[in-house]
Amino acid sequence: MTSSDRPDSPDQEEGAGGADEVLSTETGGRRPHGFAARVLFFVPLAWSLFQLWYAAPLQYILGFAILNSTEARAIHLAFAMFLAFLAFPALKRSRRDIVPAADWILALVAAFSAAYLYLFYEQLSQRPGLYNWYDISVAVVGMILLLEATRRALGPPLMVVALIFLGYTFLGPYMPDVISHDGASLGRAMGQYWLTTEGVFGVALGVSTSFVFLFVLFGALLEQAGAGNYFIKVAFALLGHMRGGPAKAAVVASGLSGIISGSSIANVVTTGTFTIPLMKRVGFSSTKAGAVEVAASTNGQLTPPVMGAAAFLMVEYVGIPYIDVVRHAILPALLGYIGLIYMVHLEAVKAGIRPLHKPDRGPLYARLAMTAGIVFAICALSLLVYYGIGWIKVLAPDASMAIIGVLMAASYVALVWLAARQPELTAEFEQDPETGDVKVPETGPTVRAGLYFLLPVVVLVWCLMVERFSPGLSAFWAVCSLILIALTHRPLEAFFRGRGGLSGETLRGGRELVLGLVEGARNMIGIGVATATAGIVVGTVTLTGIGLVMTEFVEFISGGSLILILLFTAVISLLLGMGLPTTANYIVVSTLMAPVVVELAAQHGLVVPLIAVHLFVFYFGILADDTPPVGLAAFAASAISGADPIRTGVQGFTYDIRTAILPFMFIFNTQILLIGLTGVVDLVITIASAVAAMLLFAAATQGFWLTRTRWYETVALLLVAFSLFRPGFWWDEIYPSYQELDGAELVEVAEQQPAGGQVPIHIQGMTIEGREVDKTILLPLGEPAEGEERLRNAGLFLREQGEELVVERVRFGSSARKAGLDMGFRIVSVQVDNERPPKELVYIPTLALLALVAWLQLRRRRREAVAAGEQAPAH
Repeated sequence: MTSSDRPDSPDQEEGAGGADEVLSTETGGRRPHGFAARVLFFVPLAWSLFQLWYAAPLQYILGFAILNSTEARAIHLAFAMFLAFLAFPALKRSRRDIVPAADWILALVAAFSAAYLYLFYEQLSQRPGLYNWYDISVAVVGMILLLEATRRALGPPLMVVALIFLGYTFLGPYMPDVISHDGASLGRAMGQYWLTTEGVFGVALGVSTSFVFLFVLFGALLEQAGAGNYFIKVAFALLGHMRGGPAKAAVVASGLSGIISGSSIANVVTTGTFTIPLMKRVGFSSTKAGAVEVAASTNGQLTPPVMGAAAFLMVEYVGIPYIDVVRHAILPALLGYIGLIYMVHLEAVKAGIRPLHKPDRGPLYARLAMTAGIVFAICALSLLVYYGIGWIKVLAPDASMAIIGVLMAASYVALVWLAARQPELTAEFEQDPETGDVKVPETGPTVRAGLYFLLPVVVLVWCLMVERFSPGLSAFWAVCSLILIALTHRPLEAFFRGRGGLSGETLRGGRELVLGLVEGARNMIGIGVATATAGIVVGTVTLTGIGLVMTEFVEFISGGSLILILLFTAVISLLLGMGLPTTANYIVVSTLMAPVVVELAAQHGLVVPLIAVHLFVFYFGILADDTPPVGLAAFAASAISGADPIRTGVQGFTYDIRTAILPFMFIFNTQILLIGLTGVVDLVITIASAVAAMLLFAAATQGFWLTRTRWYETVALLLVAFSLFRPGFWWDEIYPSYQELDGAELVEVAEQQPAGGQVPIHIQGMTIEGREVDKTILLPLGEPAEGEERLRNAGLFLREQGEELVVERVRFGSSARKAGLDMGFRIVSVQVDNERPPKELVYIPTLALLALVAWLQLRRRRREAVAAGEQAPAH
């Protein structure tokens, strides 16, 4: 065994260093000394403290330093731009150990420009839209410096995209007729982009200020406290003894690291430093070891309850609570990880990889009994906590917070005491002195050694799911609990272990807390400037009306085909994602394409929830992190594994194909997003069929199931997987999902719809501009009422013209107007749900085909085993 195979070898340290260089693209490449170093330490610390103050209810209790959202966004961006010029050098060849005088000047001017809305908020609010030359000058300088900060922190691509949209704003009259517009003056454009909340200081920067910073800070504090190492050790304890165990552990560890980091690159560096060398040791090639880590870390951003920054933007863009985003995303995330673990298992089986050292785990029945006992205990404890806290609120409403706080503190102390009775967790893995193999940690002691790290996660989930707090307030209370843990867990554990040096351990905890606050703010620099720059795109859409143009343009080039539009959207997301961070990519593509997909789906009679389209864009934006030739996650993994980054990215993307098919499936089968389920049975069938489909798709793409598959078996497995994912495809061919009724029956159909229902309506007519309209739209309906009244409540007023219904007028700003209805349009037809047998009957022939493939493969495997036995030498 060579030294390069060992997790703690010099080669690994070199690889980790290379990965850290890639990671520095997110946190800044400069490491200066002296005064500059102190500024780059204390300013991020001040930023974190400001964000905690802004999120805390304390400001309202004390009535001191209360900021509205616009003022907070201005200060947030001022911090981000100031640090961008100090932390990121202007050029790759620039020195990293000093900050030039020019960058100090740029940083101060940028911070002033960003803080202008805060400093002169009252004056600007007293003359809305009446900007003077000084306002416009500050806006122009701020825009230029924002684009330069974006180039430094994120590279040229996002800056180029923003410049294209800026150019479109000013050059609108000179554009081709299909995309031309009236243009905008410098004053109007700068006011839109910099002096209102319609551009740079819009929704995206607001989400970064209110939600994202606290979640990034939460992850940084968890990592500094040691939770990252704990999650890696737990993953290895659970899965390390299996075939391909280190790779499976890498998948689980990266999923757990999604709680800590919303960055795929940070996930690779955090877990890959340990997992990639171990995967190579057991037999994975350097390329496949890096690719497994890339695929697992990329999917970490999809893992609830803490997802990538773009997930919080969905709250604002889609208009649903964050808990609903989590609910819709949970099953696809689990499917992605289940599929990846199975792919890793098949890779290990194909390569004949043996398990690592396997500890004595006892007989199977004992392990099953212990697992059942643990599950029962967790369920019982969850019920006890849920109902116990509910009873406390009823019995002692005024003192409930104090009682719950005392119980939480007691639980924390008890868990630290339990951890102190286990062997201490270290960063290294123990090795067998005889064989040199890495020993798999024992599961029980390893899990118990850090259970208190889960308390802040429990607080976060409780606040989100039970208390229904906002994401920002939930993250604030989770961070508060984590601050207490970071300060006290080391001295408490030292006390329970009977060691001295409690003051030293307390100082160590305080140092880790401060470093976590600083690191969290450094991690936010790129996200802060990215959300601000992406606001230029949103502002351009609002200012120029390009959204409507995009709808017509995409419909034209796709010929109205929904599949082609989805492919077009996926390709745009992947291409932009090669240079843009996931958050900016999501903002750009969702702003332009999400309304297009929803409208064109409606024209095909398909009701696609807006959240499904936004998740579609989100998924492909994340997949861009391992898409060659620019995927930075692949470069980080290859720096550790020593493999070629392009080959690592290609292999990682082949593993991520299972994630790439999920968005297409949940667009057409929204039950995968847990939308439209009718009960527990429907939920169980949906989960079981989706898991089976993902496993079979993984087997088909790996060319191995029960044995190596032949081409026709691969086709059959893909067909089975597709049918399990989307049984409605075949059922619609037999029993149409909609029945077409005459348009005159719209009033009667509207009266029969449930609360919040939507009616697909085929309309024809001509707009004021003389454009012919012939399409299907979805008319949202509110509360139940008589048909005509319900349509009027939706803003639609009709009149009879012969045997047809014609739109007499549409109320401005109503749901009918937003759906695309206009005066004079004819109601051609109305679609209603068709009564038909359950589509799950498709599973019967599907499972029969699967049984046939299994029979063929088992028969061939037995023949291969007999042949291998006959060829073996006699003993």
